[in-house]
Amino acid sequence: MRIVLTVLFLLLSVSVGRPEAVRGSLFASTPVALEVTASGVFVGRAEGGLFAERPAHEPAFADGVGASISGSDVQVIRALIQEAESRRSGYDAVQYGARIKPSRPPTQMTLAEIFDWIDATPGQPHAIGRYQFIPPTLRRVVEKTGTAMSQRFSPAVQDRLADVLLAEAGLHRFRSGTLEQQEFMNNLAKVWAGLPNSSGRSHYDGYAGNKAAISWSRFDAVMSGIAPRG
Repeated sequence: MRIVLTVLFLLLSVSVGRPEAVRGSLFASTPVALEVTASGVFVGRAEGGLFAERPAHEPAFADGVGASISGSDVQVIRALIQEAESRRSGYDAVQYGARIKPSRPPTQMTLAEIFDWIDATPGQPHAIGRYQFIPPTLRRVVEKTGTAMSQRFSPAVQDRLADVLLAEAGLHRFRSGTLEQQEFMNNLAKVWAGLPNSSGRSHYDGYAGNKAAISWSRFDAVMSGIAPRG
């Protein structure tokens, strides 16, 4: 018992005259704002943070598409994009970092309702649907296709909007053999962060937590299977 009391006395003696706990310590009397670097897990709204929107891409080719694209090759590409972007949620996918989700599944909402949700929930990511459209890209392709805001964000509408992005990445040129497969793949990777470019990483690797969701070898194998012959 005497030993215990002696130890306690020594500890109290050492603490006498010392300043109070430093600001930000476990026992600080006032709350302290947590500071983190841009690469921190909880950085939130800072540019490049985990919950920031990635920047919109610049189309590789300005001439979009006048009508919906069909063909088995397009079906394969669409499925690969879903594998890299929206997985099992598909057309009803909402970016996991969105703290406030839409009130209904995306396919049951009109475009106007989706943009209302985006405007009402700033400071979080808003990638949505099978193709994980980010707000500036969604607005642009909606305007480019002349799609009415009253239209439901149905699977058919999502495919139609994504067709513009495929065409801008060079799908028609790839089909005709005037665009090399690797260049087309790199163009697709600039549109969809889950696809790798020829470096094996996402074009947006490290930005807002983005990384490639599939390997370059898988991407290349799938695209080689639909590449034009001759």
